[in-house]
Amino acid sequence: MNIEVLTLFPEIIDNYSNTSIIKRAKENGIVNIQAVNFRDFSDSKHHSVDDAPFGGGAGMVLSPQPIASALKKLNYNQKKVVYLTPKGKTFNQKMANELSVGKDLILICGHYEGLDQRIIDNYVDLEISIGDYVLSGGEIGALVIIDAVTRLLPGALAESSLDEESFSNCLLEYPQYTRPRVFKDYEVPEILLSGNHQKIEEYRLMESIRLTLQNRPDLIQKGIRNKVFDERILKLIKEIKNRLL
Repeated sequence: MNIEVLTLFPEIIDNYSNTSIIKRAKENGIVNIQAVNFRDFSDSKHHSVDDAPFGGGAGMVLSPQPIASALKKLNYNQKKVVYLTPKGKTFNQKMANELSVGKDLILICGHYEGLDQRIIDNYVDLEISIGDYVLSGGEIGALVIIDAVTRLLPGALAESSLDEESFSNCLLEYPQYTRPRVFKDYEVPEILLSGNHQKIEEYRLMESIRLTLQNRPDLIQKGIRNKVFDERILKLIKEIKNRLL
């Protein structure tokens, strides 16, 4: 997959994409990530990319020309163009899954008071927000999408690594432990040392349900509503919920 990021700060994208899983995926030819400074496409004498908003108001608005020119250069009509904005749909795992199996991506990072609406109306396929808060620019949101999408691409991670991750089945992932068995008088749960794989699986499922009920009860409701859970899990949800009350 190719992911191109239109940004005024390409170093943010470049630095992150050269670390950890993303770096390995690039080296293995699974993903190609390119940061494009759309200031380079400005027609103005001083390469400016913003101007005052029509109708007045505080701040500046990103001009349409530099971004439109950059999009044309990148053959945007053959790709999915995403604009990072607080006004977009909230990003989630389902959206990451959909983006990972679709077209190559172009991510537009907004700044200042946002992007001229004519770019959004005529070039953008999807507006995405990573949460109900405002950031200085879209770069952090772009990195979130890059990370979430890349790890889903075939070969980026071992297939088994994705099976029990949080959100994959409307449950949060169970707690993880490693050596030493005792750390500052805190011990690893005995069941994990038993070698009884059936009991360990049951324990982990119950811990996933407990954590989800405590921290993200909305996921439980979503799973029930969408009939994600089988009868066994529904029974455990009821039992653990009564225990927590």
